[in-house]
Amino acid sequence: MSSALPTTHRALKVPEVMEALGLSRFKVYDLIRSRELPSITVGRARRIPADSLRTFMKSKLEEAA
Repeated sequence: MSSALPTTHRALKVPEVMEALGLSRFKVYDLIRSRELPSITVGRARRIPADSLRTFMKSKLEEAA
């Protein structure tokens, strides 16, 4: 039995999220602090699940509509 996650599951680094959203480091961490953008911490590393980023973007698009 394989325990590997599908390739669609990915955790992004803050700089990757910054680039994807075109936002500053401060703003990305602000979104994390406000819990608008869910994230996990492993040791000292902060990671944002790709699914969380997709959900965040989808909700912002729906708000704008």
